[in-house]
Amino acid sequence: MTDPMLERWRLVLGDAAQDCLGGLSGAAAGRDAALDWLYGRDEELSRRDVRRGGSGPSLLTTVDWLDGITRLFPKETVERLERDAVERYEIHDVVTDPQVLARVEPNPALLRAVLRTKHLMDPEVLRLARRLVEAVVRQLVERMASEVRQSFSGARARRPSRFRQARNFDVRRTIRANLAHWRPDERRLHVRTPHFFSRTRRHLDRWQVILLVDQSGSMVGSVIHAAVTAACLWGLPGVRTHLVAFDTEVVDLSSDVDDPVELLMKVQLGGGTDIARAVAYGAQLVENPRRTIVVLVTDFYEGGSEAHLVRAVKQLVEQGTHVLGLAALDEKANPAYDRATAQKLADVGAAVGAMTPGELAAFVAEHVGR
Repeated sequence: MTDPMLERWRLVLGDAAQDCLGGLSGAAAGRDAALDWLYGRDEELSRRDVRRGGSGPSLLTTVDWLDGITRLFPKETVERLERDAVERYEIHDVVTDPQVLARVEPNPALLRAVLRTKHLMDPEVLRLARRLVEAVVRQLVERMASEVRQSFSGARARRPSRFRQARNFDVRRTIRANLAHWRPDERRLHVRTPHFFSRTRRHLDRWQVILLVDQSGSMVGSVIHAAVTAACLWGLPGVRTHLVAFDTEVVDLSSDVDDPVELLMKVQLGGGTDIARAVAYGAQLVENPRRTIVVLVTDFYEGGSEAHLVRAVKQLVEQGTHVLGLAALDEKANPAYDRATAQKLADVGAAVGAMTPGELAAFVAEHVGR
C-alpha cells in the first residue's frame, strides 16, 4: 500500500478493512500491530462481531509494545497510547513492571496510574516509580510556579513607578505622554519617556491558606494539582500554607508541602468521604479568621453528615474566613461534583466553583492583596 491516505484509513479501521484496503508493510505494519495489541482487546469489537486476524495469544509483551510505539509514533501519540493502556484497559504492568518503568517517558497519565497502583509495587519498583513521579511533578511545578508567583506579585495600581519592568509597562499613559513625537511621514511614534505601573503588596504577612483535599479515588487529578499548587504557594513571602488530605480520616501533610513528590507518594487514594470532619479540622488551624482562606477541593459527595458540613462552613464564613469550595477537576479541567451539596455551601456564604491551579492562585492573590 503506497497511498498515504489509504494507509491512514487502514490503520484507523484495523483488520476489518484489510479486504477492502489491503495489507500493510514496513513501519505501517508495525504501527498496526501496536495499535491492535492495545485496542484489539476492546469488548466493543466482539459485540459488533468484528472478525480478528487470529485467535492465538499476542506475541508482544508490554515491554516490546512500549519499545515499538516509542519508535513508531510521535511523542503526543505515545502519551495517548500509554494513557489508554493504564486508564482504559488497566494494563497495570505499564507502571508496576520495572522493565517497563525504566523505559516510559514521564507524563501526567502515568503519574495518576502510579498513585493508584503504588500499593501493588515492591520496593524496587516503587523506587523506579518515584523517579517518574519526580519528573512529572518537576514539570508541573516549573509550568505553574511563574504563574503563581506572578499572581502574588501584587495588583497593578494607577500610581506611576520608577522601576522599569516590562510586565508593568503602562501603554496608554506612554502613548499619551509621547504623542508630540509622532512622525506622520514614518507612521511611527518615538517613545522618549516610557511610563510604568506600580504594584501593591499589602498585608502579605498576615495570611493563611489552608488546602483541604479530598483523596478518594475519583479525586486523583485534583490531589496532584493541589499538591503542586501548595508547593508553589509554600515559598511565597508571608503566606503560611497548610495541606490536609482526607477521606474518612484526616491527615495533615503540611510538613511535606515543600516536597510534593514525598507528599504524593504518601497519599493513599480511596475509601469513603467525610468532608465535615476535614472542615472541622481546618477550622482548628485558623489563627486570624479575617486573614485566612480555606480551600476545600472535593467532589462534594458527602459520606458523613451533610448538616454538620453546612454548619461548619457557615461558622467559618460568619467569623470572617474566606471559604472556597473547588469542584473536582479531571486532567482536562472538566468539573465533576454533587451540585446540590455545593449549592448548600454557596447558600451559607462559601464561594463555590471550578478552578484550575493557576486560577486558584489568582483568586488567593486577589484576596491577599486587599
